[in-house]
Amino acid sequence: MKESGILPEDESVHCSRVLRLKSGAEIDTVDGDGNAYHCCILDSNPKGVSLEILSVTSEPKCWKGSLTLAVAPTKNADRMEWLVEKAVEMGVDEIVLLKCDHSERKVMKLDRLHRIIVSAMKQSLKATLPLLRGPVPFGEFMQESPASTACKVMGYCSPTVERRDFGQVFHGGDLTVLVGPEGDFSPSEVQSAMEAGFVPVTFGMSRLRTETAALYAVAAFHVIENLNND
Repeated sequence: MKESGILPEDESVHCSRVLRLKSGAEIDTVDGDGNAYHCCILDSNPKGVSLEILSVTSEPKCWKGSLTLAVAPTKNADRMEWLVEKAVEMGVDEIVLLKCDHSERKVMKLDRLHRIIVSAMKQSLKATLPLLRGPVPFGEFMQESPASTACKVMGYCSPTVERRDFGQVFHGGDLTVLVGPEGDFSPSEVQSAMEAGFVPVTFGMSRLRTETAALYAVAAFHVIENLNND
């Protein structure tokens, strides 16, 4: 006997009313845990589309290392939403919203960001849903930051602290990236991060906005990972 399942209500509405799929139609779904399902619709009910699972396949990540992006939300919420969407499309394991000393925005609509993450996961044909956390106070994140992480970097603008080029620090594997708010990290946060094992880095020669620096780090992570896997 084949297994069955029911789509969440929002996905059921999209399936039945937007895509107008009827009973007997076949669709592909994912569970966010790395599995993809080829299914047949049993009942196209907008409150809960019921499915018969025809086959299940494992869809592992297309990168080997683990990427955690810890970033202070931008003052403009639209920029942060854009960053989250693009980071998920490229590939990220965890997004942490940091609450920093200089943060101009300390609250984000997590339910809206979650919907953006789900949409970006599906659009980019991934089956694993990134973890979203926050807001997390900077000091708390420093305390929980695992010492086992292969590489931990902090994007920092001020030349008062010795900084290295990101490409000279990260050579593949697990990565945690800190990106501060528009006003950058405070000196005490920089000191705390360095004591926790984070290396101050630059992302090229230009001064970048928060969301640009974060996306640069995500893109560079994948470029370096791909080069290591060739």
